[in-house]
Order: sequence, then structure tokens, then C-alpha cells
Amino acid sequence: MSVYVVMEPPGQAGGKAFQDAVLVRDGFAFLAFIVPVFWLLWHRLWLEAAVALLVMVMISLASYGLHPVAASLLSLLVSIYVGLEGQGMRIAALLRKDWAEWGTLVAGSRDEAELRYAAQAAAHVADEPVQPLAMTITPGTNPRPAPSGAALLLNYPGRA
Repeated sequence: MSVYVVMEPPGQAGGKAFQDAVLVRDGFAFLAFIVPVFWLLWHRLWLEAAVALLVMVMISLASYGLHPVAASLLSLLVSIYVGLEGQGMRIAALLRKDWAEWGTLVAGSRDEAELRYAAQAAAHVADEPVQPLAMTITPGTNPRPAPSGAALLLNYPGRA
């Protein structure tokens, strides 16, 4: 399950805000880790891309006096930082442009998050109570057996 932050554009209400809303998955961005500058440029984070490129160029220039492993580790730190904080940078850029944070959704996929947001937004417009999406759970042929033996944790769920 992933957490999605829903950002609504400024000055729009009702159905138009729903259509133009942006869902940003909160978490590690693997592509931002692999190619940080290009990922930042793709998401139109111009200032952040310029800073990341400047830092990477400075690391490259300083690597002549460093051990090659140390220079590689410093470049890796920049990639790790952009991978971890890239989605947060996207949210911060939208907030700077006066986008409103509608809230967060927990969903298994982006499509499911969009459906949940649509249900919440439609209920909000109609001023109806929100009904959670039903999830059906079908037990398997072999249900999980009860734990046997001593539990290592004090608050083990199967403990009587």
C-alpha cells in the first residue's frame, strides 16, 4: 500500500478541481535515484535541478583530490537524497504555487487512489457522508494456523 498526497489547483472548486488534481506518491522515487537531474527536470523543478547539477559538478571537480571511492560515495549521497526527498520537493513546489493540499490517501495503486479521491470529492460536493470502499476478503483453503510455542514478543496477537 502506498500513501498518495492529493494536491488541488488554486482557485478552483467542485468538479474542475477534481479533474486537475495531482496525486503525488509519497515515498522513495527509484527513477529519481538513478537519474536525479533528469527526474527533477521532468517534474519541472528547475531550481532543484540546478542545485543538484551544481553539487554534482562540484563533487566531480573536487574528486581530483579525493580518493575515487570517496567521490563516488558523495555522488551516491546526492542521488539518495533526491530519491528520498524528490516527491517532497514536488509537493513543496506545488505549495509555493498556491496549490492546496486536499489530504492523503492510502491505496494499492494510483488507479485505486484516484477512485478513492473521486468518491471522497463527489461526496464532499454532494454533502453526503462518505462510505468507505468495500474490500472483500476471501479466506484461503488453508487458514493461518494458530501460533504454537512461546512468542518472542510480549504483545503477540495470537497470545491468549
